[in-house]
Amino acid sequence: MLLACFSLHMASNKLIIITAPSGAGKTSITRFLLNKYPLLSFSISAATRQPRGEEKDGVDYYFISAADFQQKIQDNAFVEWEMVYEGKYYGTLKSELERIWAAGKTPMLDIDVKGAIHVQQQYPQESLSIFIEPPSVQELKKRLESRGTESAESIATRINKASYEISFKTSFNKVIVNDDLTKACNEAEQVIGTFLGW
Repeated sequence: MLLACFSLHMASNKLIIITAPSGAGKTSITRFLLNKYPLLSFSISAATRQPRGEEKDGVDYYFISAADFQQKIQDNAFVEWEMVYEGKYYGTLKSELERIWAAGKTPMLDIDVKGAIHVQQQYPQESLSIFIEPPSVQELKKRLESRGTESAESIATRINKASYEISFKTSFNKVIVNDDLTKACNEAEQVIGTFLGW
């Protein structure tokens, strides 16, 4: 019976989208779920920026040139892509989702709000989209400040963007307020378990 469920699961090619404003905790929640469930697989995004620190090509991102990225846009190779800053592109390759499905796993996309809406529009039946909402914009500001990695100007930009992104939360299947990380992780786990029939 388990085998029948598993092959059915493979045939259905589902995917999980986790999105949130920067600093709301989506990466922590995504890591928790990936560590707990080997059947979920992180969807590696393509990016035109240089690797930072310990980042590895094909693990953290697929690092490609802007010219390559633009060629892939022409070839319709992306499920979603965005020019985040002038000349800096990020995107999800169709081949990446196919690679994960071929391995019998469910892709987990940790992407920004605009990209998440695009993916959801293309896979309306197959996708579960979860929006991680900070308890408040004020709390988000505190979290970003406590990281100590950004200038006041950069934080102000992120906060403005976050307020704008929160206005799209009703576009997603499920909104989880991250006022307590453990609680938010458990809630995400429950929603995904129901969706995948665990």
